Amino acid sequence: MIRVLIVDDQSLIRTAVAQILAADPGVQVVAEAADGVAAVDAARRLRPDVVLMDIRMPLVDGIEATARICADPDLALVRVLVLTTFEDDDNVFAALRAGASGFIGKGAEPDEIVRAVRAVHAGDALLSATATRALIAKYLGAAPTAPRPVPADLTPREAEILALVARGRSNDEIAADLVISPHTAKTHVNRIMAKLRAHDRAQLVVWAYESGFVTPPG
Repeated sequence: MIRVLIVDDQSLIRTAVAQILAADPGVQVVAEAADGVAAVDAARRLRPDVVLMDIRMPLVDGIEATARICADPDLALVRVLVLTTFEDDDNVFAALRAGASGFIGKGAEPDEIVRAVRAVHAGDALLSATATRALIAKYLGAAPTAPRPVPADLTPREAEILALVARGRSNDEIAADLVISPHTAKTHVNRIMAKLRAHDRAQLVVWAYESGFVTPPG
């Protein structure tokens, strides 16, 4: 059972999302919160698997709440999925930097929200290729001109896979590209995350572009 905490300052959205998730027998909504302070308190008290987090809220916004949750060693297994309007929200990248595992738009279809929650819970919180390209174009256009060298402890294969992750490729797509099994691809990704101390795949995307390891497509 995937335990979810819904955080949004609009009760109508909280109710709608709760109803969507309740339709999946493998998902349980354990609590709702209307601001960042309540979200952090609920996360510490209930230890949900996934926090579905709005960004713009009173008292403490979703970015700061995400940072507090992701920085708490007792909540290391809690994943934050940002619920926002991607095209209009200039804070999405800041949320990813704070430790969010990914994001989904408020206009998403119900099944997309459920799939996103399941993906985050499974640790495969890869942003879609479309969303990754949009993120790169909008937030990472000023990437360093001098690319950072490959970290010494990454193998050539891991460096190759990191570049694919940064471009929004899923484990299955990486496996197909490199003619390896999806399990092997996932193992490599997990090792890369451990070496770079990344919270999850979304953090690998942030690291790759912020460091200049990969540069945005021209």
